[in-house]
Amino acid sequence: MSFQEYLKYLTRLFVTYMETPKDERRQRKTPKESWSSRWFGAIPMSIRLMWRK
Repeated sequence: MSFQEYLKYLTRLFVTYMETPKDERRQRKTPKESWSSRWFGAIPMSIRLMWRK
């Protein structure tokens, strides 16, 4: 992929992003995971479940 093709691709992505309404962009966002599950996976969840029992 040449630099010009890459630049065209990036500008196309940017234009489509800017053309979508702000409300629609906000709805696409997925909720964030908690930092413990993001950094350590399922281990914190399993410890929490064991602790509650």
